[in-house]
Amino acid sequence: MIAHLRGVLLAKHPNQAIVETHGVGYDVVITVPTFSELPVTGTEVALHIHTHVREDVLSLYGFLRLAEKHLFEKLLTVSGIGPKLAITILSGMPADEMVGAIRGGDVVRLTRIPGIGKKTAERMVLELRDKLPAATGAAEVSLTTASPIEEDVLSALVNLGYQRAAAEKALQNAARSEIGGQNFEILFREVLARLSK
Repeated sequence: MIAHLRGVLLAKHPNQAIVETHGVGYDVVITVPTFSELPVTGTEVALHIHTHVREDVLSLYGFLRLAEKHLFEKLLTVSGIGPKLAITILSGMPADEMVGAIRGGDVVRLTRIPGIGKKTAERMVLELRDKLPAATGAAEVSLTTASPIEEDVLSALVNLGYQRAAAEKALQNAARSEIGGQNFEILFREVLARLSK
């Protein structure tokens, strides 16, 4: 699956970017915040990609910020929210405000997003309240400063079912003690041991 795409930005629209990589143009669905931060066409761009596969279609969803991609993927876990609605949701409210509204149970604020009714907003709060980090600013900083190996360790732990916030905290503690360095296996085992305590 495609997880990251770097290439020349051929075209951009509020919900679409076309990125050429090695002679192939990829049609990527994007959010309005990503669109507003894209560079001018003809320059290089790098997008974090979520590949969505159905039997009749393969779609790429792109994000400039890794934290926005993670929030998109969390939204997909809510029953009744598919990729198109998740993109609409992320385009309708800044990510940090949305996390605050979900964690605070602010259903009224969430229903102001186009396409979100009361039931969907209530499901978002119910299913995501405890799965989102408390301070998105801090989470985003830690995500952007994490090395590729640290990102791989985080991804592996989340795939094993650990809460991302807890995994990030254990990873930061392990990184501070300088155990593991730049070795995936050693760092992974160290963080796993800290999470198991």
